[in-house]
Parts: sequence; C-alpha cells; structure tokens
Amino acid sequence: MTETTSTATTTDERYAPVVELLSSEFSGVHHESTVTRCVDAARHGAEEVTGSAAPDLVERIARQHLQVLALAFAEQR
Repeated sequence: MTETTSTATTTDERYAPVVELLSSEFSGVHHESTVTRCVDAARHGAEEVTGSAAPDLVERIARQHLQVLALAFAEQR
C-alpha cells in the first residue's frame, strides 16, 4: 500500500508547528501530506470529544495515529 500525496489541508496556523515537528519525526516513514491529514483528524476528534483542540493534545493524538499507521505499513511488507 503506497501513500498518496496531496496538498496540505491544515489552515489553522496554531497547528503548523505540530505538522513541522511530526513531519521531521516521521521523515522517511510518512509523507508530509499524511502527517497533515493525521493532524487534521486529531484536531477534529479532539474538538468533538473535548470541545477544544489544544496543539499539545492534537500532537499527542496525531503521533499515536502515525505510529499505528507505520506499524500497519511495516506488517504489510
């Protein structure tokens, strides 16, 4: 399964440092567009569950998503 690339969808600048940090952390594992989508999903999920989405919470959720995704890709190989 290959990752598709697309343009970034995160428009809120509060999350740009989160995307940068996780893109660096997962460099060589996930494309930046995948990181951006995970950050977006984490933000929306946090907003639905808690009513807000602090960048540090979004970072933790997105990191867990990216780690699980990396494990899934590794198992397919």
